[in-house]
Amino acid sequence: MPSVRKLVIPVAGLGTRFLPATKAQPKEMLPLLDKPIIQYIVEEAVRSGITDIILVTGKTKRAIEDHFDRDEELVNYLKTHNKAEASENIRKISEMANFIFVRQKGPYGNGTPVLNARHIIGDEPFAVVWGDDIWRCPTDPHVAQLVSVYERYHDPVITLKETDDEGARRYGIVEGPEVQPGVYQLNQIMEKPGPDKTRSRLASHGGYVFTPDIFDALAETALGRDGELWLVDAIANLLKRRTIYGKVIEGEFYDTGNKIGWLKANVEFALRDAHVGPAFEAHLKRRICDTK
Repeated sequence: MPSVRKLVIPVAGLGTRFLPATKAQPKEMLPLLDKPIIQYIVEEAVRSGITDIILVTGKTKRAIEDHFDRDEELVNYLKTHNKAEASENIRKISEMANFIFVRQKGPYGNGTPVLNARHIIGDEPFAVVWGDDIWRCPTDPHVAQLVSVYERYHDPVITLKETDDEGARRYGIVEGPEVQPGVYQLNQIMEKPGPDKTRSRLASHGGYVFTPDIFDALAETALGRDGELWLVDAIANLLKRRTIYGKVIEGEFYDTGNKIGWLKANVEFALRDAHVGPAFEAHLKRRICDTK
């Protein structure tokens, strides 16, 4: 049995960057080729050994619950209309994991949904990823790479990605020595410090394995920027009393939480798809030639 079985995915955000498309549907349900974004994230977690998926939702996120629910009517319809493969794919969605839905309550900020899952997590280590971050890794999946570091040190682990000066302005930046290839023991974590305030270019990039003491750290953390509860502030507080590691993830990262990132991801996934890839690549080449 894996040491980390539970994963929290906060999905209560309003998705304002994609309005009006997200007025009546969650941004996590926007399609990436032929599957919603959130399904890719769940599939990656399941490949990492996760068995329990805790989705922290809001009142506009019913479509996510429906997507991971059983739909015998659709399964049977597809089966009787000679679409056995599609029928099987739909059936498997609800059986990938145990799905648990929790409504977000408390102050705004990305620390609140994690704290909302406390009663479900109990005393276990657990993972957290965001509902619009997708990794494609050549070997071990994203969460599995974090779990591997956790199993060696038994301390919290955060996802790291190498960045540049602009990234130092956009992301939380960590500092600390490298203790094995791609693994760092954190001395400090700073929220968007900018290139002048740190020499490090290791960015925190939206994935975590936590021990249960993160909940006390969250509960004790004062509201920060914009009067919101920020997870990075709780991690900084936790770092004062225990060791935390960071793992540079081996793989490609896609931020589908903004229009350009979502479009790029669709292009990349389409080009790699066996069914539509060749025709789509030919279209792109014609389109590029037409604009020259």
